[in-house]
Amino acid sequence: MGNFKPKLFSVLKTYSLAQLSKDITAGIIVAIIALPLSIALAISSGVSPERGLYTAIVAGFIISMLGGSRVQIGGPTGAFMVIVYGVVANFGYEGLVITTFLAGIMMILFGVFKLGNIIKFIPYPITTGFTSGIALVIFSAQIKDLLGLRIESVPAEFINKWSSYYSALDTINPNSVIVGAISLLILIFWPKINRKIPAAFISLVVASALVKLLGIDVPTIGSKFGEISSSLPRPIIPHITVSNISLLIGPAFTIAILGSIESLLSAVVSDGMIGGKHRSNTELIAQGIANMASSMFGGIPATGAIARTVANVKNGGRTPIAGMVHSVTLLLIMMIFMPLAKMIPLASLSAVLIIVAYNMSGWREFKALLKSPKSDVLILLATFLITVLIDLVKAIEIGIILASFLFMKRMSEVSNVNITSLDAAEDTDDYYDFINENEKLQTPEDVQIYEINGPFFFGAAEKFIQATGELGKKTHTLIIRMRNVPAMDATGLQAFKNLIELCKHKDVQIVISGITPQPLKVLKNTGVYDLIGADNFVKTVEEAKVISV
Repeated sequence: MGNFKPKLFSVLKTYSLAQLSKDITAGIIVAIIALPLSIALAISSGVSPERGLYTAIVAGFIISMLGGSRVQIGGPTGAFMVIVYGVVANFGYEGLVITTFLAGIMMILFGVFKLGNIIKFIPYPITTGFTSGIALVIFSAQIKDLLGLRIESVPAEFINKWSSYYSALDTINPNSVIVGAISLLILIFWPKINRKIPAAFISLVVASALVKLLGIDVPTIGSKFGEISSSLPRPIIPHITVSNISLLIGPAFTIAILGSIESLLSAVVSDGMIGGKHRSNTELIAQGIANMASSMFGGIPATGAIARTVANVKNGGRTPIAGMVHSVTLLLIMMIFMPLAKMIPLASLSAVLIIVAYNMSGWREFKALLKSPKSDVLILLATFLITVLIDLVKAIEIGIILASFLFMKRMSEVSNVNITSLDAAEDTDDYYDFINENEKLQTPEDVQIYEINGPFFFGAAEKFIQATGELGKKTHTLIIRMRNVPAMDATGLQAFKNLIELCKHKDVQIVISGITPQPLKVLKNTGVYDLIGADNFVKTVEEAKVISV
């Protein structure tokens, strides 16, 4: 694959022992950050805590080893929590394995077909809307454990979820509230004291120690999940059938799109910090391979994690070795210390994810977008509300459809067809303007000029069709000026064909002036160029008038 060039093999050519020392230090620090996040995200996604670590270890290692970024750190992220929880709730963990595997295949195809740059063009209001929506859903999912509510099964739907919380307020566990509050305070204020040691790690250690030493009665990972595996499982290839593909293709596509967007966004952010340039298609292929491997080793979906990637850069990581060290460190921690994870209070994990949700919400960006044009606000609010109230899959689908329609509407507004049988002028430097009356060139009464401005696609084609319907009975020659038409689509082409038939019926000669390369290629490839005649394609209106005489 010509577009698969992992950064690791490029940086090793000039690698040094000094950089190795920095990468090892950064990798260990990032592993400490990733440890509580991986566990918390797994639990809130509806799976057992070790599956989050499997993901960070297996997928994280592959993303660094094969990826297109020098400093990308991969693993489970909050963006997937909503969709993963829904898949597990509806299809079980086996359904999630197949979904993640399919998403990995899609991401590989995105990279193979060089869609890395196209994915970046998903409108900002959509990404902001569903990111903010996911943040609110993540926050909502933490209320049960933060307050220690006794609820057998929390509904997946947003409104029903809060309704169940309200109904169970009389079961609040004060101990959980206290432990959660202490954890939140540590998470908020510890970075002001020390930024080297991650606040989430300190929060979980302090909360676990308090619960153990003081014998505080709160739900913990151990009380909920029992024994936790401290070794990687053997890889298993998922059993995929036509029937489960049809059921899971929707969520798999959403995971693939989300993972692609988040990983490329993270790579762009890190590029700005180190002055580098990532290889987007290589990154997508690596992300796809990593997700397939994660599903085979019992993990969950993975992507580039912006917060962990930034932490890697700030702590001196400059090559993929740092990300690989991060994964190996997590593996050693899991093998040696995983039994201690049973003591972590669920309220403390909820506090960690509440901070994740706050950082993810982008409320400042959301607020700023509310001052944008009404169409952008509509896309933002629709994506946000559908993410929160219905589901993420529908939010992305509807958001993209809305954005597409609004884009087409805007493009049709900037494209227009001008008609004139009056005096007109055009110089030889590809510039057109109406000039002073005494400088205008006289246009004969039997010559009519149509000028198309902007992309000639289906939005403008409708205007063109209306204009051609007004073609005068005395018209002998129709000059179509296409100097300002950068592109033409199939609908615009069909409008041209209709015009040719109309002019043939009315015995009107067609002359094309100043056509640009893309529309010219379309006309040639479809035979319309030959129907009009090569002699009737000219550079300027002056030449067209000579032909029309």
